[in-house]
Amino acid sequence: MSYARPLLLCGTLSAVLYSVMLVAIPMRWPAYSSASQTVSELSAIDAPTRALWVPLGLVWTVLYGAFGVGVWSVGSHRALRVAAGAIVLAGAIGIFWPPMHQREVLAAGGATLTDTLHLVWTAVNGLLTLVAMGCTAAALGGRFRVYAVVTMGLLIGAGVLTSIGAPGVQANMPTPWIGVWERLNLGAWLLWVFILALTLLRRGDE
Repeated sequence: MSYARPLLLCGTLSAVLYSVMLVAIPMRWPAYSSASQTVSELSAIDAPTRALWVPLGLVWTVLYGAFGVGVWSVGSHRALRVAAGAIVLAGAIGIFWPPMHQREVLAAGGATLTDTLHLVWTAVNGLLTLVAMGCTAAALGGRFRVYAVVTMGLLIGAGVLTSIGAPGVQANMPTPWIGVWERLNLGAWLLWVFILALTLLRRGDE
C-alpha cells in the first residue's frame, strides 16, 4: 500500500483540479456562460480560454491516469481491476482529446474531422466512466454500491439532457440549460472519483 497511497491520492487531486477548472477558467472569458454553454467550448479552437484549459487538462489527465494505476495496485477483486483499466484508458485518451470549433464556426459549416472525433472521444469517455462505476459498485458492495448505482443513473440522465441540447450548439442557437446538465454530470463523476479514492485509502489503512 506504500506506493499505492500517493497514486490513490492523485484521484482526490484530479477531482479537485477539474472542479477548480470548471469554476475558475470561465471567469477568464466574460462572454462565456457556464449555464448555457458546454465545457468543451472552453477548450474550443480559438477560444480565449483554450491556452489555459489545455495545459491544466493535461495535468488532470496525468493525475487521473495515475489514480487508475493506484486502483489497479489495490484491486484484488477482478471487477476493481477492470475499473482501474477503464480509468487508465480514459486518462490515456484524454491526452489526445480532439478539440471542437466554436459555435459560430460550426454553424457556418466550418466543422472538420476534429469535431467528429471530439464527439467520439466524448462518447468513449462516457462509456469508460460508466464501466468503471459499475465495476467499483460490484467490487466494493455495501453502501458504495448503492451510491455508485445512483450516480450512474444521474450521469445517464444528465447526459441525455445534455445530448438533447447538443444540436443547438452545432447551429449556434440558444441552449439555456445545457451547461447546467453537463456540469451536473461532471460534478457527479468528480464526486465519485473523490469518494472512490477515499474509500480505497481507508480500506488500505484498516
